[in-house]
Amino acid sequence: MTIDKQLLDLLVCPKCKGDIHLNAQQDGLICDRCRLLYEIRDDIPIMLIEEAKPVGDVTSS
Repeated sequence: MTIDKQLLDLLVCPKCKGDIHLNAQQDGLICDRCRLLYEIRDDIPIMLIEEAKPVGDVTSS
């Protein structure tokens, strides 16, 4: 899965409006501030706060 660099540069966390980054598996986007993972399904980032999953140990990819 590869997400377009231009799209990644435009996306922000919908909860805090902070920066997000790809996780190590490249199947989700992580907000370090909110400690949330937004999954990527069928190459589409699911940027809904209610569908985000809490992340225990958030690290950069």
